[in-house]
Amino acid sequence: MTGTNPNTNPDPMGKAIADYWENKKCAHKLMVYSPDFEDDEFPVETLFRNVDQMPEVEASALKMAKGKILDVGAGAGCHSLALQDMGLMPDAIDISALSVATMKARGVRNAEVRDFWTVSDKYDTILMLMNGTGIIGTVENFPNFFKHISSILANGGQLLIDSTDLCYLFENEDGSMDIPIGGRYYGEMDYTMKYGKTIGRPFPWLYVDFDTLAFHAEKSGFRAEMIAEGDHYDYLARITR
Repeated sequence: MTGTNPNTNPDPMGKAIADYWENKKCAHKLMVYSPDFEDDEFPVETLFRNVDQMPEVEASALKMAKGKILDVGAGAGCHSLALQDMGLMPDAIDISALSVATMKARGVRNAEVRDFWTVSDKYDTILMLMNGTGIIGTVENFPNFFKHISSILANGGQLLIDSTDLCYLFENEDGSMDIPIGGRYYGEMDYTMKYGKTIGRPFPWLYVDFDTLAFHAEKSGFRAEMIAEGDHYDYLARITR
């Protein structure tokens, strides 16, 4: 998630991550609310997976990571820890101070409280995993997103990003799709998270099909390549100049 002031933003996910790390369980459910769906529980334990427990989409991205690496929205640091075990030294960032403190406690060497949109260093690999396209927020924000990627991606560098195509929500019994046409893009969501009494600020989140991602990448001077597909409309894309 993005944020303008990570030190004052209510942080339900960070509290859940810290609680799970300190107590090996959460005292409360980390709930996700959306006007488009029923209330859902986020499984905090998935943020503490080792590489053997990760889906193929994420494992493929880690295998491809090279050079100077930025792990965006690193959460509890599972991807950075896996990369360190592979002999690499990623920079892990998250807007949550509690998440970054947990990452450091778990052994992530280079972890910093930082908003992705303020990064200025150049990187050979930018990792955005676990529905990494979410940070883009809306389809309308693609130009800003790729402009920023262009400013921080080194020559010959790569963005490894995953997402899920929500087309399955519109699938009929015969396998056909009734995807809405007109209005906002069907993968644009609005979420709010809650952990105990801590309620986060609402935020936009983007799930995007590969063709739409590739179209906007090309408009901004990039090339998108499908690298891996998961079991449920999820995929990993590699984006290069």
